[in-house]
Amino acid sequence: MIIVAEKINTSRRSIAEAVEKRDAGFIVKVARDQADAGANYIDVNAGTFLDREVDCLCWLVETVQSEVDLPLCLDSPNPTALAEAIKLHKGEPMLNSISLEEDRFEALLPVVTSHPCHVVALCMAQTSMPTTVEERVHVASELINRLTGEGIPLEKIYVDPLVQPVSVDVRMGIATLEAISHVMKGFPGVNTICGLSNVSFGLPQRRLINRNFLALCMAYGLSAAILDPTDNPLMATLFSVEMLLGRDEYCENFIEAYENGRIVG
Repeated sequence: MIIVAEKINTSRRSIAEAVEKRDAGFIVKVARDQADAGANYIDVNAGTFLDREVDCLCWLVETVQSEVDLPLCLDSPNPTALAEAIKLHKGEPMLNSISLEEDRFEALLPVVTSHPCHVVALCMAQTSMPTTVEERVHVASELINRLTGEGIPLEKIYVDPLVQPVSVDVRMGIATLEAISHVMKGFPGVNTICGLSNVSFGLPQRRLINRNFLALCMAYGLSAAILDPTDNPLMATLFSVEMLLGRDEYCENFIEAYENGRIVG
């Protein structure tokens, strides 16, 4: 399971304040804590700074990678911000995200084809947010075909079915799960990814809901998740479900996490 650590996002007040003050020590600590908790990528998002996003995102890239030896997920709908940030990135980043919205696709295509990278592909078309399984799968199929046609390897594409709150429509959970299953079976070798926490928006006991949704997503084939790796109960769910699904040879990852104190009863 590929873990994209979500906490360096300026929608969080503490992160926005640190970016505003150029408090590198604070940002590095948040990044290092997530790396130590098992992250594979560190997400960096400076979208709330609007006119200063390019400068802020580039600062985050340089700041995090100066101290943490992990690739980053460069998170922005702004093609200019992504184009500038990827120039500074050491190694091969993940870019979040491209979609089937024509203006966005055409603007971001030169960025994702100009440097080796992994690409998050949102199941968003020109019209509106998808609501059904069929809408998600149709958009995913077209995105995969167009991206692979431009030379992006299938295994570097991460389809995001766009998790929506079950508090708004109780069918949104199963729609996401079935879309994951259809995409993974229809395009062997592709990846799927999602941001878990949207599913529980507006409900009590959000962490409980998120943990259970993660387990279901993994059972349906999810290969990557954007989450908080410092949430120990959530990570305990991840390790135990991977083991139960037969994806943890000799239960080594589960046992190691337990011995390191990351799984508690």
